Amino acid sequence: MSDRSSEPRSQPAPPEETYAPVERASLLGLLQQPKYRPLRLRLLIALGAGLVVGIPLWSWRLGLIAAIIAAIADTIYRARTVSSVAPWRRASVAERRTEAQLKKLERNGYLTLHARAIPGSDAQIDHLVIGPTGVYAVDSEKWDKRLPVRVQSHRKLFHGPFNQKPRLDEARWEASQASELITKALGHEVTVVPSLAIYGPAIPWKILNIREVDVFDGGRVRRWITNRERSLTPEEIEDIYAVAAEVLPARYPEN
Repeated sequence: MSDRSSEPRSQPAPPEETYAPVERASLLGLLQQPKYRPLRLRLLIALGAGLVVGIPLWSWRLGLIAAIIAAIADTIYRARTVSSVAPWRRASVAERRTEAQLKKLERNGYLTLHARAIPGSDAQIDHLVIGPTGVYAVDSEKWDKRLPVRVQSHRKLFHGPFNQKPRLDEARWEASQASELITKALGHEVTVVPSLAIYGPAIPWKILNIREVDVFDGGRVRRWITNRERSLTPEEIEDIYAVAAEVLPARYPEN
């Protein structure tokens, strides 16, 4: 006689659903997301251009052409003016203007790192540029255009009555720190040229070296970098860029 119970076994409970229900994403729902705001604006611009041209001329073809042209124009404008750094992370209009200029150097083999911190300090290199002609630290400054810029004995820089020696010393120190860190990581010397790009007041010279820092009008950034002899190969540029990105962390790292 068996010792096992004659009671019927209970059926096992069905497994719980472990997958979240699939929701169909609508085009309208996607466009309402904040990251698609530029696309929404572009669609509105294209629609407006199409209506403005198409309705008065009673031609849907011309309206469509106008809409396409407006969308392309908006795309080009944003590509040239919108910064890759989020607005809340940008310290000044000057940095955005310099960044827009440096972006045009990419086709010539230049690579740029923006807003890079000097480890162990509060200092920041606004733009570190690595390219065929060398490595450059560019600090962008927006000064009051009502105050004149002048220099004394090639050693003192003044903005109105204010002596800019601390700013020059800071720019030189940042570049020297970047040079030391990159040199140590690569195992051979890499010189980083310091500079101060000034926006606002008129600069009464083209490029002037003051306390070992090149000072110039912000609009000359590209010419200052490219009007030099080539000294780095594409491979060297890539190596320095990779090391610089590691030893000079982003001031505002992505979450």
